[in-house]
Amino acid sequence: MAHILIVDDDELIAEMASEILITKGHACGWVTSGEEALDLLKWRRPDLMLLDQDMPGMSGAKVLREVRGSKNLYDLPVIMFTAMTGAGDEEQARYNGAQDYIRKPFDPKFMLLKVKQVLAARAESPKHLELEKFLARSNNIAWEEDTPPVQRYC
Repeated sequence: MAHILIVDDDELIAEMASEILITKGHACGWVTSGEEALDLLKWRRPDLMLLDQDMPGMSGAKVLREVRGSKNLYDLPVIMFTAMTGAGDEEQARYNGAQDYIRKPFDPKFMLLKVKQVLAARAESPKHLELEKFLARSNNIAWEEDTPPVQRYC
């Protein structure tokens, strides 16, 4: 079971997606704006976020950039969830850091497949690390917690 946050200004779409995911055993909630999403993410980290790309106020693309720039959320899996149909929109979503892209109106089976794929990929990767530790490991730099105490202070 995954905790999934849906961010969509269309409450009908958000509720429908939530119901589909709940029937498959996931815990879901939704908010209707990018600002609400960022406020919620300050105190609760979901396993996955479905994010509408085109919302009034703060767009999904802006929310995604904020998430990718956060030391606590940089690795949060995100699927862009949008009615936009241009190939450039999908390319932009991936460039901004989305793992996948679902067009609305969506087929429930297709949405469940995409969610399953993104969650499976996340399950195979290491658990969340603080950004500084992640960057240190990525650059083969010893992190204090990784170094035995004797070596750390010598």
